[in-house]
Amino acid sequence: MAERLTDAQLAALERALHRQRTEITAAAARMAGSLDDVRAARSGSDADDEHDPEGPTLSSEWSRISGLSTELEARAASVEGALERVAAGTFGTCIRCGQPIAPDRLDALPAAELCITCARQT
Repeated sequence: MAERLTDAQLAALERALHRQRTEITAAAARMAGSLDDVRAARSGSDADDEHDPEGPTLSSEWSRISGLSTELEARAASVEGALERVAAGTFGTCIRCGQPIAPDRLDALPAAELCITCARQT
């Protein structure tokens, strides 16, 4: 059974979560700008990039950036959920079995909501 987090560990992990949120927000803003650029390029009436041998097509760029944006949204939701658990006093406790999540796991993945045993079962 994992031990509970100390106040110092919890504070450090909360700071890490806030940093992650800031980084994700910045990355999402960059992705939104990239999507706007691709959208503008696609709206050109002479944009026939499907036959351009010089690089990826606008469609493939759109798909790539959309996928990255979706991944960022999922990461943002995970971090927000972890910050909500910090505020509620339940951070560091597995949402499935109620046991403490190992500090090493939280150091590696601060937004983890499952202990390693429960995570292996999914």
